[in-house]
Amino acid sequence: MRTEEDLLTVRHAVRAATVEVGFGLVDQTRVVTAASELARNAYVHGGGGTVTLEYPRDPRGRRGLRLIVKDEGPGIADLDVALTDGFTTGSGLGHGLGGARRLMDEFSVRTGPGEGTVVVATRWTVR
Repeated sequence: MRTEEDLLTVRHAVRAATVEVGFGLVDQTRVVTAASELARNAYVHGGGGTVTLEYPRDPRGRRGLRLIVKDEGPGIADLDVALTDGFTTGSGLGHGLGGARRLMDEFSVRTGPGEGTVVVATRWTVR
């Protein structure tokens, strides 16, 4: 993701992936919203990055969609604060990382000053 247009491409790709996995409309919207927040964060704060989609299955047979969003930016200095509702570094509403975490079933962040950031977020279908 290097341009605003790339963010739209991510949204479209994730929407198509949610349909392929078999999510209903509400879960499609949740995953696309989370992906949009994470991609925008990587673009704005990380100077761009990549989004990778994976299609895991769990032992119970559920299908999932995993988003892996990476950037090589400055990292997140205080992750606990960044995940707090209402936290914002700009003009946003402060729903970015914390909101994305709530929309997904699994969520992890690996980051550090000067290390960039990797967010892995997974949503599972209901069985």
